[in-house]
Amino acid sequence: MSLYRNGIAADSLEGVVWVKSRHSDHQGNCVELAALPDGAVAMRNSRDPQGPALIYTRAEIAAFVSGAKDDEFMSFTA
Repeated sequence: MSLYRNGIAADSLEGVVWVKSRHSDHQGNCVELAALPDGAVAMRNSRDPQGPALIYTRAEIAAFVSGAKDDEFMSFTA
């Protein structure tokens, strides 16, 4: 279980390194991820770096990435 809670202020996660995908666009439509010391992963909106960070386990991130690769979320496109 993570030491952090969902919705924590991203700027309170001192010492973490935020990473943005090389596939992100120049218009700021990006998410950033950071590995946390307890093994969890934090996610934030790059347009609001002080805003809330969502905390996930590595297994949750892996399941999401697998689903995205398999086009499981295509019904959400506008």
